[in-house]
Amino acid sequence: MLVCVTGGTGFVGSHSVQALTRAGHRVRLLARDPSLVDVDAETIADVVAGDVTDEAAVARAVKGVDAVLHAAAVYSFDSRRHAEMRRVNTRGAEVVLGAARRAGVGRIVHVSTVGALYPAPPGVIGPTSPVGRPRETYLASKAGAEEVARGHQLDGVPVVITYPPAMAGPADPHLGDQNARIRDVLRGLMPMWPTGGFPLGDVRDTAELHLRALTAPDVGGRHFGPGRYVATREFLGALREVTGRPLRAAYLPARAMLPAARLADLAQRWWPWHIPAQYGAVYTCAVATPVDASASTLGVEARPLAATMRDTVRWLRETGRITARQAGAGRAAAR
Repeated sequence: MLVCVTGGTGFVGSHSVQALTRAGHRVRLLARDPSLVDVDAETIADVVAGDVTDEAAVARAVKGVDAVLHAAAVYSFDSRRHAEMRRVNTRGAEVVLGAARRAGVGRIVHVSTVGALYPAPPGVIGPTSPVGRPRETYLASKAGAEEVARGHQLDGVPVVITYPPAMAGPADPHLGDQNARIRDVLRGLMPMWPTGGFPLGDVRDTAELHLRALTAPDVGGRHFGPGRYVATREFLGALREVTGRPLRAAYLPARAMLPAARLADLAQRWWPWHIPAQYGAVYTCAVATPVDASASTLGVEARPLAATMRDTVRWLRETGRITARQAGAGRAAAR
């Protein structure tokens, strides 16, 4: 099967490409920078240069393929990228899904996020939850893309929607939001944390979900990335477990931290270095809701949180992003 993948050089996209090629499928990538693609002639059919908002490039990318995985998005809580998020995330979904529909592609998988359903009524979220109206730029841009994907579903187009949780795991090409947060914790840059929590999963499990969403027979509807709701205290507890380090932290109510986080976002627009405190991350902890345990993950089981953290910490250490001392080398992280 030939699959067009957008966002194939990103975290979720690259792992999904690996899952597809390991299963024997060929991949055509739409990439803004083709030089970032490690081309394997047996598995990467070709690379189309272009952005997801480039209608001509997208049309070339989806022509003649059996399926499309739209994984491209700007995933960041960095306030310096707000304009880019608004341009790429919602408009990119309009262009890619529209082109795939016109090309008559038989299976179209749109990668959404659980955050597109925030804030939600009390309880749990699931496939019938309404699209959220989040007051945060990244989540709002993905909610806009979710509206686009659901519109195609209502029209009977073979669009499958997946909802990954926050993603951790090894082999992150651009050190995304969650892995950067783990790095910052281990560097001692995050002594203050909001209460609350967020759904968290392993990128390798979501890649397997995408393989099944693209290739299993008779798949439709909406499916959630394997993972579970993790309180911020539990998140830090897992890092303490795998590193053997105390990682002391203070906690404040998430909603009480929002004004200070908003100020940090404003400062980030002018400050050239990364500020670990981000409004989007605090907002997510304030509004996140667990996923209904009965929601479909297409049969993919979530691996234990400790295993994901251990593999992530090991990868951060092996790639020089943290030191052996910060990784707790010689203790749990080294096993």
